[in-house]
Amino acid sequence: MKTSHLQIMSADGMFYDGKMMHLIVPATDGSMGILPGHEEMIIALSEGILQYQDGEERWFKVAIGRGALQYANNRCTVLVDTAERPEDIDVNRAMEAKRRAEERLREKLSEREYRNMQAALARALTRLKLKSSDNT
Repeated sequence: MKTSHLQIMSADGMFYDGKMMHLIVPATDGSMGILPGHEEMIIALSEGILQYQDGEERWFKVAIGRGALQYANNRCTVLVDTAERPEDIDVNRAMEAKRRAEERLREKLSEREYRNMQAALARALTRLKLKSSDNT
């Protein structure tokens, strides 16, 4: 089975560095699937759930923040603000972050504060979505 090399890096450091057989990312214009041998590209990523199949055909899900992906020479590099495994997500903390962001969005905010709160809400919702899909 064909594989590509995948690196997922967040602000905290290297999250994954290994083989991938399939990758599904939350691009800014919708989900996108990538297989080994994909054409070269650079795309923007949104907050959401990234899924990858490693070289041993196991699937993994990761909650990611905004970032970018580059695919070139059968190597895929994903650079994101945050990357979290389902088991690292604290549901109570994510629910509290969601509540805080929703509350702040109801206030009068500057444009920058508003965008930051939207991003915080998107991160909290992504964490909750990933955690709920991990339990099913």
